[in-house]
Amino acid sequence: MGTARVTQTFSASVADAERCWYDTSAWSVWVDGLDEMLEVDPRWPGLGAVVTWESGPAGRGHVTERVVAYAPGEGQTVEVDDVSVTGRQTVMFAPVPDGVQVTLALEYRLHRRSPLTPLVDLLFIRRAMTLSLGRTLGRFGPRLLSGHPAAEHWCPGPEIRCIDE
Repeated sequence: MGTARVTQTFSASVADAERCWYDTSAWSVWVDGLDEMLEVDPRWPGLGAVVTWESGPAGRGHVTERVVAYAPGEGQTVEVDDVSVTGRQTVMFAPVPDGVQVTLALEYRLHRRSPLTPLVDLLFIRRAMTLSLGRTLGRFGPRLLSGHPAAEHWCPGPEIRCIDE
């Protein structure tokens, strides 16, 4: 199983980062490859909830994410399945002196395997997965930081309001 991981720190609170992360209506702005949100379970981001989405033509195809662990104020783990991989993606939120540290990690297993898979993974796939996670966090940051005051519970961007749970 391969692992890709990225971490970034943002000048925001854990609560604001979490609120924005779990607002699936904004995912098309910052989730790398997401073209269309298909379905969001009303229990999202809670345990057992499922989100399905579709990537663009050159992407991952139909993606299903099912919550297998959720700790408010700390993070969430989802089982991810698409045409190429299955695995577990974890987002973690940690308070740091400058704001919030967000870590996004993906442990994955390729559906199609051969004797060369470990080498191909090491040289190409893991790097591509890490770059994709980096693009996601790279787009999430500006979205998080450009928002309205946290007291109003707005997710960044004037047109998207986060849902308070």
